[in-house]
Amino acid sequence: MKAVLFAAIAGSAAAFVPQSAPKASTAANAAIDDLKAIAEKSNPVLKYYDPLELANTSIWGSDQAGTIGFLRHAEIKHGRIAMAAFVGYIVQSNGIHWPWPMTIDGTPFPYDAGSPPEQWDALPDAAKWQIILFIGFLEHFSESNGTHYMKGGKPGAYPKFSDSDKIPHPVPFNLFDPFGFSNNRSEEAKERGRIAEINNGRLAQIGILGFLSEQKLAGSVPLLEGIVPPYAGEPMAPF
Repeated sequence: MKAVLFAAIAGSAAAFVPQSAPKASTAANAAIDDLKAIAEKSNPVLKYYDPLELANTSIWGSDQAGTIGFLRHAEIKHGRIAMAAFVGYIVQSNGIHWPWPMTIDGTPFPYDAGSPPEQWDALPDAAKWQIILFIGFLEHFSESNGTHYMKGGKPGAYPKFSDSDKIPHPVPFNLFDPFGFSNNRSEEAKERGRIAEINNGRLAQIGILGFLSEQKLAGSVPLLEGIVPPYAGEPMAPF
C-alpha cells in the first residue's frame, strides 16, 4: 500500500473586483471568518496562521470564498487519505491481510513481500488499476454531485449515492456513515468531530510521510530509525 499525498495549491492575487460584488464580498467575509474560527478551535495556541496568504489568492479563477472552500476541502481530503494510509501501513507491516485469495487463480495477497511499499509493488497491474479506477470513480462522483465546495457547498462533505440520479441502480450504503450512526448526533458533537478529523488528518500526514521518508533515507526520522525497513523503490510511483 502506498500513500500518494500531495496537494497542488497555486494561484495569483485577485486584482480586480466587479462592481456587483457586495454579495460575493459578504460570502468571502463569511468564509474567512469560518476559516479563522476553525483554525482557533483546531489549534488554540497557533490559531489562524497563513504566512503565504493562500486564502487571499484566486485558485482556478475562483473568488476568495471559492478559494477557501478549495483549500479547506483539500486539507480534509488529504487528511482522510493519510489516516487510511497510516492505519493501512501499520496493519500491513504486521502481516494482517484478507484471508481469501487475491485473484481467481488462488494467488494470495502479497503480505510476505516485505514492507507496505514492497507489498504494493508485488500487486499485479490489474489489481492496481482496479484500485486506481475505483478511487477515480469516487473522485468524479464527489466533484459532479451535490453543491460543490467551491460554490457554497460544505468542504469535506461527500454526496450521498442515494441522492444521485446518475447511478443506474440502487446503492444500499453511502460512502460516509453507511449505517447512519451520526444521524442522532447533536450539531455540537458533529462540530467537535469535524475539528478532531482535521487534527487527526494533520497528524496522519506527518505520520505516513515519516514512515516513507525513513524507508527511503535512513536516519531522516530518528524516532523511526531501525523500526521501519529500508525501501529501494519509488514510493510515489504507482507502477
